[in-house]
Amino acid sequence: MIRVAVVDDERLVRSGLRMILGTAPDIEMVADCGGAEAVEAVRDSGAEVVLLDIRMPDVDGLTVLRRLRAAPEPPVIAMLTTFDAQEYLTAALREGAAGFLLKDSDPEQLVRAVRTLAAGGSVLDPGVTRAVIGGYLTAEDQAAAARAVTGLTPRESEVLALLGEGLANAQIAERIGLAPSTVKDHVRALLGKLGGLNRIQAAIVADRAGLVGGIPRGTC
Repeated sequence: MIRVAVVDDERLVRSGLRMILGTAPDIEMVADCGGAEAVEAVRDSGAEVVLLDIRMPDVDGLTVLRRLRAAPEPPVIAMLTTFDAQEYLTAALREGAAGFLLKDSDPEQLVRAVRTLAAGGSVLDPGVTRAVIGGYLTAEDQAAAARAVTGLTPRESEVLALLGEGLANAQIAERIGLAPSTVKDHVRALLGKLGGLNRIQAAIVADRAGLVGGIPRGTC
């Protein structure tokens, strides 16, 4: 059972997500609260996956993200956002967010996203993909990370391309016929070569390096 916590200042949003996630037999919503109670609630509930509102009036999502990520065994955290919160996306990415989901995501997409996050993958809603990629690629260190792709081995490039699709290690292993432990080693190596990025940052680099399709290339 995947244990999920939802942190959002709007009760209606929390109730809606509870109903959606409650339809999945393998997902249990173990906590829902606003930002002020988030760290304690997540800790006490033992949540493995947290869906966190990026903008809240009491304690903002970035502060909650930093506090949760500082825990000895932090949960996987995906940010809940809207189209008008783009200025927060790059900061959340740098603080270790494993994904970005729009609050009005399709229910089936939301359930799939939770499963992907629990399996160690990353999620990036198509509605915010351009904003996240554009904001991240304007950062100073991004040029160096993009150049580092050329230093990957062919197998590491293949694994990076699958990271760019948001796949977890087990899914990558199945796709290319390797043991999960071998994939884990490749992921660790390529993330190090890319400057110590996290999975979703690496996925963005993979896309802009032309290793995955689906998003038109352009300048940012």
